[in-house]
Amino acid sequence: MPKMKSVSGAKKRFRRTGSGKFKRFKCGKSHILTKKTTKRKRRLRKMVTADATNVRQLAQLLPYA
Repeated sequence: MPKMKSVSGAKKRFRRTGSGKFKRFKCGKSHILTKKTTKRKRRLRKMVTADATNVRQLAQLLPYA
């Protein structure tokens, strides 16, 4: 059986935690930052857990994570 390949786009965007959940970055931090408040940009820096409804899909995209 050949090795399964991880999806490269998912590798760059998600990480698995020790408990098996997935962490992701928030969106909206790449451009048009001048109109966003400092408070909003600071909150966008943090990682959050991916929604429970997407965990099964993420596990398929990242079989070795």
